[in-house]
Amino acid sequence: MPDRPPLSRAAFVAIGAAATAAIVAEPAVEAAAATTPSPPAAAPKPPAHPMAMPALGERPEAYAYFTPPEVAFVEAAVERLIPTDRHGPGGKDAGVAYYIDQQLFGRYGRGDTMYTHGPWGAALPTQGYQLRLTPAQVYRLGIAAADAHAMTTYGKLFHALDGAHQDAVLAAIEAGTVTSPDVPMKTFFGMLLGDTTQGFFADPMYGGNRDKIGWKTICFPGVGAVYYAAIDKRNTPYVVAPVGIADEMKSQMAILDGAPVEHVQTRVAGRAQSPKGTA
Repeated sequence: MPDRPPLSRAAFVAIGAAATAAIVAEPAVEAAAATTPSPPAAAPKPPAHPMAMPALGERPEAYAYFTPPEVAFVEAAVERLIPTDRHGPGGKDAGVAYYIDQQLFGRYGRGDTMYTHGPWGAALPTQGYQLRLTPAQVYRLGIAAADAHAMTTYGKLFHALDGAHQDAVLAAIEAGTVTSPDVPMKTFFGMLLGDTTQGFFADPMYGGNRDKIGWKTICFPGVGAVYYAAIDKRNTPYVVAPVGIADEMKSQMAILDGAPVEHVQTRVAGRAQSPKGTA
């Protein structure tokens, strides 16, 4: 930004974020009683147990927190922070905006793990987050202030500006020259930048890193446990397609009480409760 090259994918290559989550599927069982005698028949097949909810990275994307104008801002902003270039797709195609939306709609957005009570006021950077606002509120107020600045300065909302002017708006927010009475704009920029990085590199099941774009950029293999068999293969090039948590869930389903359980860590429990040879 000012006095230095624009942000590019290269600035993020050394950064990665990974996370884990569990989604437990509930089986649906129907029972039917025969009304008339019938000859003996083969034992019925056990009922199917479809997963109640697919992994987040496989669900149809529907924004839960952002309004349409906010979606337009965030999609444009993440694309400027991690732009599409010769290395591959950028933040927008990687689903980063959707990842941020899903986080803001949940515990992170509500500030469930943050202390947001008083006293508030000026503090040292080492003292951490000092606002009474939740992250979701910071985004809502920050986006509104950023769009207002873009409209006042360039006559268009942020998403409608060309790339150079979008960079100028983001640079001004980062530098603190864009101000708002409602939210510290430098704090907003810090959240946006950090969450963009996380969304680009986090496991795809959280909504970002679509098609494992971020992992492919840095040649990250994904879920480490999947590659256990390759540990002893020394001095051998390790060229594999990235594997995410949802991929591992599909290939390593646990059977617990006769139903599949969508959590890798339940495999041992499933085997323990299953008869020998059936796990």
